[in-house]
Amino acid sequence: MNEQETVQKLTAKFPFLTETTRVARIRRIFCGVPKESFREVLDFVVQELGFSILCTITGVDDGDTIGAIYHLAVQSGGMFNLKVNVPKDNPVFKSVTDIFPSAEMYEREIIDLLGAKVEGLKAGRRYPLHETWPAGEYPLRKDWTYTKGKV
Repeated sequence: MNEQETVQKLTAKFPFLTETTRVARIRRIFCGVPKESFREVLDFVVQELGFSILCTITGVDDGDTIGAIYHLAVQSGGMFNLKVNVPKDNPVFKSVTDIFPSAEMYEREIIDLLGAKVEGLKAGRRYPLHETWPAGEYPLRKDWTYTKGKV
């Protein structure tokens, strides 16, 4: 299936994604999805469209929101980048470790570096920041500033 066919199949199932889905270039699809539809869309992309390889999850501070971009791939090399944003004042994502066990470390990065919460992520060590890193200090947030002696 080529990029346009993939987008057509996705938007036929989820018409509300028409405005937020685009083919950036050959083998690269980008899609923004509302938080309330994220899991249903993710399941469809993995199960029906075949993007069953999680390459990474990128966390971003978009100002008023915290975003997570799930970079998914098919065996042939095509990439599907699925982005979900949550409010910065209540940044809660659902874990995807039930589908992709390898997502655990990426989800821990989003917690440590951006201050998000990931529901359903089992308890574990911090990553990548050290256990002694001060609580409430999220170095990838745009409004974070380094204060000597604080961290």
